[in-house]
Amino acid sequence: MKTRGKARARRRLRGTDSRVLVVMLLMLMAWATVGYQLFRVQVVDAQEHAEKSLAQREREYVLPARRGNIYDRNGRELATTIDGVTVVANPTEIEDIEVSTALISGLLDLEIEDAKERLTRDSQFVYLRRQMEPSEVDDLEELQLPGIYFISEPKRVYPAETLASQVVGFVNVDGEGQEGLEYFYQEQLAGEDGFQRFERDPAGRLIPQGIIEVEPAQPGLDLVTTIDASIQFIAEQACADTIERTAAKACTAVVMDPSNGEVLAMAVLPSYDPGAVADADPDAFHNRAVRYTYEPGSTQKVVTVAAALETAAVDWHTEFDVPYEINVSNWTFSDFGDSRPTMRMSVKDIVTRSSNVGTIMIQQQLGDRAHREYLEKFGFGAPTGIDFSAEAAGLVSVDPSCGSCTASAAIGYSVTATPLQMAAVYATIANDGMWVQPHLVADTVDGDGDERRLVPDTRRVVSVDTARTMRFLLETVVSDGTGRNAAVPGYSVGGKTGTSLIAVDGAYTENHMASFIGMAPISEPRLIVAVVVDSPIHGYTGGLAAAPGFAEIMEKSLHHLGVEPDAED
Repeated sequence: MKTRGKARARRRLRGTDSRVLVVMLLMLMAWATVGYQLFRVQVVDAQEHAEKSLAQREREYVLPARRGNIYDRNGRELATTIDGVTVVANPTEIEDIEVSTALISGLLDLEIEDAKERLTRDSQFVYLRRQMEPSEVDDLEELQLPGIYFISEPKRVYPAETLASQVVGFVNVDGEGQEGLEYFYQEQLAGEDGFQRFERDPAGRLIPQGIIEVEPAQPGLDLVTTIDASIQFIAEQACADTIERTAAKACTAVVMDPSNGEVLAMAVLPSYDPGAVADADPDAFHNRAVRYTYEPGSTQKVVTVAAALETAAVDWHTEFDVPYEINVSNWTFSDFGDSRPTMRMSVKDIVTRSSNVGTIMIQQQLGDRAHREYLEKFGFGAPTGIDFSAEAAGLVSVDPSCGSCTASAAIGYSVTATPLQMAAVYATIANDGMWVQPHLVADTVDGDGDERRLVPDTRRVVSVDTARTMRFLLETVVSDGTGRNAAVPGYSVGGKTGTSLIAVDGAYTENHMASFIGMAPISEPRLIVAVVVDSPIHGYTGGLAAAPGFAEIMEKSLHHLGVEPDAED
């Protein structure tokens, strides 16, 4: 009995030892697992967990760069940025949909259906109106409607409204340039966004010893344009008067300083307000002075005659027997007006009277090869390189296989150009034969006030003597010829009329393009003014439709600049 009892005691002890051993093994495995996890977390995956932890604590906010301003040459703001207000909603917090809808639609100028749809979306963030001016949301803020919030957001504004709108352009709701200088200089105007990075605890409080890093935003550059707001207003008003007087489709005017290529005004009507593009006709966005090409008609004759003078094919008093009509490669060209007998005309007479036949005879003395060479020298068929997007190059169609094309090109057909290109041609004559690249921005200014001035390209096209002879000839057009309506009291003026048919899909229509391009004072021209009138109904010629607008712009601009009169009335 006693022996059996001891045996059972030994078996119980062995069972206890086994259970203890199992428990110990389990505890060792558990500690090993914990140890392994600690090793993995603290050593193997330490970097990954540190990064996740930091990501939970760290917050980064973008510091938007302030967009650069756009100024006219005298410091008048054409585009700037203010602190706008964006109205947003959290539909889950709206208490009374009907009341909120009525108030929101009325105060934010939204359609009832549109406002209700936004306020009932399955979302916690909905835009109602973006980039409003602070005064526009005062009434709504006072109501303190549940679920309606107000966020500060930069807003681009255009203090000059429609003035120079096709030049300045506009931005989209995210502040990115879409047209004009806003688009062309997007990178410079936009600047570089900065950021602010810091650590905070679960309650959102800043951790004093945590990471605090700030990279300031770099503001965009300011643009100082060549535009003179006063001359721009004069040009736009003259175009408005011209459209009203002639019932034309559109009017374009370019005013340049011929000595340096600066564009003082670039008026295009119809116009638009860049601060309200949603209400504008998209066709008005296009800058016709830079992107629209036309056959210039008789204003082109200055190139033909200047080239003939430069190559000594003729001089200004060379005479021709000029018939009313001339046949070139089975194509008949005639002078404007009623038939007349053959007349003895000098080069001066041909220019003064704008004789098509006489100009073609001068071109025949010049020759086709030299004619093509000087068309290219004056810039036809190539963009000027102005700082503006989508500039048109124009076209020169003087292929030798086309027997009449060179004759057509001599009088402004078979060649297309923009109003800016034509203004640059006359600026070359005014600048003693030196072509200067037109440009719209004179300086860029950074946040420290440092300026960077644009240096335009230049090239000699004709000699000083040829340019001055051409100015003398152009003066006779205004004093005795087709450009009498371009005369400006007190100033010597030279220029040329142009009238051409408008072609659509290769066929000429009954509509005309009327133009006048000229300069003053003629001895040392201060300004070039080009006026191009699209489809005038009342008085379709350059002398009737465009010359009066030229005179209006030239006279008021010379007075604005303080240019002293140089001639008797």
